[in-house]
Amino acid sequence: MEETQLVTDRPIRILTFSSLYPNAAQPVNGVFVENRLRHLVASGAVEARVVAPVPWFPSSHPRFGSWARFASAPVFEERHGLKVWHPRYPVIPKVGMTAAPTLMYLWTRSLVRTLAADMDFDLIDAHYFYPDGVAAAMIARDLGKPLVITARGTDINLIPRYALPRAQILRAAARADGLITVCDALKQALAGLGVSPDRIQVLRNGVDLSTFRPGDREEARRELGLSGRVLASVGLLIERKGHHLVIDALARIPDTTLVIAGGGPDRRELENRARSVGVADRVRFLGEIPHHTLPSVYRAADALVLASSREGWANVLLESMACGTPVVASDVWGTREVIGDSEAGILVAGRTADALTEGISRLFSALPDRAATRRYAEQFDWDATTRGQYELFSRIVANRRSPRRVLQPAGA
Repeated sequence: MEETQLVTDRPIRILTFSSLYPNAAQPVNGVFVENRLRHLVASGAVEARVVAPVPWFPSSHPRFGSWARFASAPVFEERHGLKVWHPRYPVIPKVGMTAAPTLMYLWTRSLVRTLAADMDFDLIDAHYFYPDGVAAAMIARDLGKPLVITARGTDINLIPRYALPRAQILRAAARADGLITVCDALKQALAGLGVSPDRIQVLRNGVDLSTFRPGDREEARRELGLSGRVLASVGLLIERKGHHLVIDALARIPDTTLVIAGGGPDRRELENRARSVGVADRVRFLGEIPHHTLPSVYRAADALVLASSREGWANVLLESMACGTPVVASDVWGTREVIGDSEAGILVAGRTADALTEGISRLFSALPDRAATRRYAEQFDWDATTRGQYELFSRIVANRRSPRRVLQPAGA
């Protein structure tokens, strides 16, 4: 995989802090945070350690269901050459939302202090405003370190509806030296809470064009046992992702199979829904599959359908397009910024089965060339985001230390 190489006096040392980060027990959790960091570190401009807190849970016994996976996460691991710690922090039922930032801070600050003494990092790079960004702001205050917080979705478009979390988010934003959102829609929402727009930088997620690329489509379909027209729906099996709406739309679209990739608490409910609307024989649940195997799902499909009610920057859309597969998606938050051309797919205004049915029919009536869809996705590589992060981090660190050299492309 070819990476942007940046010339620096010495790498900036950062501590990435986020509970949205994969671990051996939850390999797809927050993979977009890991991917952004991997590309940044691969540029040669940054060295990183990762603190990815995990809610404490007493046992990994199967009777605890999906919660048991928290207990299975390792305390420490190396992922793609990055050292990652997973300290536990308690989550208290019913009052957990308001107490979570303080509890995360109290149960992680000792580890962060130890890492700071060992690495003497220049900056804390926090992802997801609540509780992670709020906890990171407390740690940054204690250590006297600059702080950057990235907003990613529900941390800005949902959680601030609650008064106390909103106040905590605004205090953390005031404490931060830099603020990032992954789309302009989230920037506007954060500004709407009272944060100056001049303090907010938009750095969208990218897509790994070497992993997500067109391939042997017939082989992918054989591997999955698929034939005929195929739709895909990818994401956590929860109401917000809208898989139930795609199932309802399928009932109105004959001679088409739907594959659903993802795990989550709503699987049984979705299986029952498929039976109730008469399409159980045309819906395939693939379960949670490793991120690097998703290209086969995208390649096998004629279209990806995303019916989310909220999305900051929907990575699955770019992944599908990079594999040559166009998309149909509900027009929410940053999705309009991802689907900007007919070669990418179709935006639907209403989040209903009727709207999805109409959008899917419209796409199939004039399917874009898969090569054109791939070309559209190629503008969304990681280079601009990597460069934008480095420039922001460099400016912030320069305010605390002696100025660094101006960023230049390697070989300039």
